Amino acid sequence: MATGLFVWSFGAVFYLMGFFHRVAPAVITGELMHDFQISAAALGNLSAFYFYSYVAMQIPTGILADRWGPRRLLTLGALVAAMGAVMFGLAPGLAWAAAGRLLIGGSVAVAFVGLLKVAANWFPPHRFALVSGLALFFGIIGAVFAGTPLRFLVDVFGWRSVIFLSAAVTLMIGAGTWIVVRDYPHEKGYLDLPATGSDASSTGATGVVEGIRQVLVYRNTWLLFTIPGGIVGCVLTFSGLWGVPYLTSLHGLSTAAAATLTSTLLVAWAVGGPFFGWLSDRLGNRKTLYLAGCGVSAGGWAVILLASDISLMTLIPVLVITGFSSGCMIISFAFVKESVPPRLSGTAAGVINMGVMTGPMILQPAVGWVLDRMWTGEMAAGVRVYSVAAYHGGFGLMLAWIAVSFILLLFTRETGCRQMEG
Repeated sequence: MATGLFVWSFGAVFYLMGFFHRVAPAVITGELMHDFQISAAALGNLSAFYFYSYVAMQIPTGILADRWGPRRLLTLGALVAAMGAVMFGLAPGLAWAAAGRLLIGGSVAVAFVGLLKVAANWFPPHRFALVSGLALFFGIIGAVFAGTPLRFLVDVFGWRSVIFLSAAVTLMIGAGTWIVVRDYPHEKGYLDLPATGSDASSTGATGVVEGIRQVLVYRNTWLLFTIPGGIVGCVLTFSGLWGVPYLTSLHGLSTAAAATLTSTLLVAWAVGGPFFGWLSDRLGNRKTLYLAGCGVSAGGWAVILLASDISLMTLIPVLVITGFSSGCMIISFAFVKESVPPRLSGTAAGVINMGVMTGPMILQPAVGWVLDRMWTGEMAAGVRVYSVAAYHGGFGLMLAWIAVSFILLLFTRETGCRQMEG
């Protein structure tokens, strides 16, 4: 167990860095809009370039994880992510910045699926949901570092210097992954777990289209593709981009104080992920627990996004409860793993993670588009200022998706935490 955690931790730290880059634009919106002279819609699109490539890479990543194994995949991903961060930090204009974000998103796309593959190979099945939740915990720690700490570093050193530092750290993670990580326990002298071993990767030979076709035969796969997108879309559209400027407009907070509030939600999400994973394993239930978490999350977002007169003392516990309950989305990965034959686990994980990131990919620029449509012409320090009413208009898209997620959950088929044969 200890050796497995050590091997797994290198992928987890890479996932942490991926999350850092994912939400970093939230606290440097002013700098990005000023340096590149862009509107809200353009900023949303720039941030979403990370998700465009991330989503596009999920299916190939799942199949490559089955074929190549996580060691090579995670190492290569870290090296390319470092290159993308350098490109983003050096960007003289919007096009180069977008290319850097695109490269980062496509390369860190391998992190979570690689982690799930390590977990499947190194940990017994009854630990899978818990370890998946711990992966989310590591990722969100990266998002927290992209909150108040990033704001402080940007104020002192400038945003470009901080991005260069993140590139150096990512490069070191890639080197450590190649040295330490192994695909299977037998490669470090331990016995493989049942249903693992080097022959478990043979599904990669089916090819991308055939792999997708096979996993989409199962109803839970396509339902679970859409469901977590609404939950994660709300979290990362708010905490990853538009929450900080919204809170500064609504409550007159400084950027650092608003980033602290959005980080509070992310920390609660980080705790909720492992909790829901552990409790789901413990109860032997996926669907009911997922429904409960999604319902609470949807209610919390309605309060956060629509209540203009909410006080900070009320907002903070609502953020905590909403973030914690949003951790229910981690159940998706164990849920879908049990809903398909073991040989398709990597491909199924890729499909679901693609759905997870489709939420923020669509919602971040969509909210920005609504903000621009409702902009009154107000400017401050060369940057557009949007009204609270404009934010509420954009946030309505987020609430609609999470409501759809709850409805679709009703149609999923419970697995009872038992792996499908085949």
